[in-house]
Amino acid sequence: MNLRRGARLALLTSTLVLAVLVADRLAPPDLSRVEATTRTVNDRDGALLRAFITPDGMWRYQTQPDDVDPLYLAMLKMWEDRRYDDHPGIDPLAMTRALGQWVQAGRIVSGASTLTMQTARLLEPRGRNLGTKLVEMARAFQLERRYGKDEILSVYLTLAPFGGNLEGVRAASLAYFSKEPGHLTPAEAALLVALPQSPEALRPDRAPEAAMAARNRVLDRAAEEGVITLAEAEAAKLALVPSRRADMPFLAPHLAERLAAEHEDPVITTTLDRDLQAAIERLLAQRRPVADPGASAAIMVIDNHTGAVLAHIGALDYFDERRNGMVDMTQAVRSPGSALKPFIYGLAFGRRLIHPAMLIDDRPRDFGGWRPSNFDDGFHGIVTMGDALATSLNVPAVAVLDRLGPQTFDSAWRDAGLALHYPGIDPRPGLPLALGGVGVTLETMVAGYVGLANGGLMQPLSVLPDTVSEPSGVRLMPDFAAWYVADILRNAPRAIGFTQQGRHGEIAFKTGTSYGYRDAWALGFTQDVTVGVWLGRPDGGSCSGCVGIEVAAPVMLAVFDLIADSGGPALPSPPADALLIRTAELPNYLQRFDREDTALGPQVAFPLDGSTLRLAWLGDSAETLPLRADGGLQPYLWLVNGVPVDADRRGEADWIPDGAGFVSVSVTDAAGNSASVDVLVELVGRD
Repeated sequence: MNLRRGARLALLTSTLVLAVLVADRLAPPDLSRVEATTRTVNDRDGALLRAFITPDGMWRYQTQPDDVDPLYLAMLKMWEDRRYDDHPGIDPLAMTRALGQWVQAGRIVSGASTLTMQTARLLEPRGRNLGTKLVEMARAFQLERRYGKDEILSVYLTLAPFGGNLEGVRAASLAYFSKEPGHLTPAEAALLVALPQSPEALRPDRAPEAAMAARNRVLDRAAEEGVITLAEAEAAKLALVPSRRADMPFLAPHLAERLAAEHEDPVITTTLDRDLQAAIERLLAQRRPVADPGASAAIMVIDNHTGAVLAHIGALDYFDERRNGMVDMTQAVRSPGSALKPFIYGLAFGRRLIHPAMLIDDRPRDFGGWRPSNFDDGFHGIVTMGDALATSLNVPAVAVLDRLGPQTFDSAWRDAGLALHYPGIDPRPGLPLALGGVGVTLETMVAGYVGLANGGLMQPLSVLPDTVSEPSGVRLMPDFAAWYVADILRNAPRAIGFTQQGRHGEIAFKTGTSYGYRDAWALGFTQDVTVGVWLGRPDGGSCSGCVGIEVAAPVMLAVFDLIADSGGPALPSPPADALLIRTAELPNYLQRFDREDTALGPQVAFPLDGSTLRLAWLGDSAETLPLRADGGLQPYLWLVNGVPVDADRRGEADWIPDGAGFVSVSVTDAAGNSASVDVLVELVGRD
């Protein structure tokens, strides 16, 4: 008989176990709610920049136990489920106690719901009755069988209700305390433990007295259980409960919006520095650099060594409709004013067409019927090229671009990966680009200035850590040319209120003001950091007071003040091939820009006689050697070791050496006059 009963019991048990296993397989827990969490965009250290509300309108952040203060977890288990770490989803002791109290009192005195059962209810909300309680118990067993204790606790921490559209302890901590839940005071931890019991009735922003009373009950129990001391509990009771909900973090909103549209990841980590981003946004909010009510601002800060974007401000005020605040002005195509001039000079320096000590006459000039004037409507006579760039004279810049060639500039810029946008129906480069007659974005401009900071070598910009890369290998200009530009800009006139001494003296920067005062620019760099600032109206209208040196430069210098370590002077050591000499010591062709002694015949401007040229070996050929001449009558005929080399309409030629050794270069003009030089070519990187 006993054997039969034992067999029947074993069969029944086996059947129940099988039924549970089949049910578990056929009806697994529905985790869709915990998977539909708030998407977040974080800084490089994981700090929250901006979050996006879930499709069902909730703030619901994925939260792990390690994300939460241990004091909160201790209080939570003490209050809700002291044997959570030991039971299988249902606490038999708690159920026995609850049933005994129910029988004795004739009503429910206390519950026996474990954190696992509450988690089951959060995953599948149902009405409160005996049937749903049994379902919750079954689901609790199921959860415990499938997942570890920390995984179950993570679901609770993510879904627990805290009033309104707040779900999860992280959302509540951000909303009520304006901070992450990793570091909570006893008062804060106790409030977060109390709220899920009755989240709407206990909301501190609507029922502060009820919230405080519930919090204090948790504190009293915590002191009784030894979770905190009595003194800590009494001190915590003196703290006020929050009277309002704070806004969720909203930093770098434009960049966060763009990344959220481009990537589906629930958590997007960027290269931004949250503290720097917040400091710059506060600076703009307090300073309001432009009085025009329709004006906006855009700022980017770049780590020159990695190309990582450290700060990204797309507008002055995201929510200001008058300023079109939702438009990301780092991506807007605008006129750069004079901010392209350093690249015009740099490319001309690199081709040995000009030198910083070369003299040029700042006088009225006619360029095919166009007679540009300077910003001050005056002319300054004989100046050096360095001074012409430092003081941003317009006529010399156009003259240099005319000699360099707008198409040469455009090709070099595009080869470096930098985009230019020409207005009108004839999108070809012309001389007006020297004064801003072309469209660029702030992102493009800062990329160019990062190239200057890196000695002419381009460094791709990145907003995502996994896309940060080494320098591209693309060279915008030779390192000596970039050094010339940086040295000139580091000694350029400072903005009002700033001097060339101290920290600001280390910054090389250039400003720009577009036609009609529509755009004000300031772009500066040190060895380590580049800062770009744009101010103007997003609608393209004239902006009152938008002059680069007056409004954009002070903002740029103030941003540098916010950077903990912005690096030393830009390119402090000149490259070996930089000619650091005075005008009188320059080769004749580099002494004056305007030479009229054509009867004397041509001179070889580059390469210099007797020089040693170290050219890079590119795998199957050498780096191109530019051949430049000055004086005489064009067109020129170029010969290298007696072999003709094709020249363009300006008389310039490019020759690719086929090996190392001594080379004879000669040029003959249309009158038959000639000149020659001998140089030594060395190929770097060739075995």
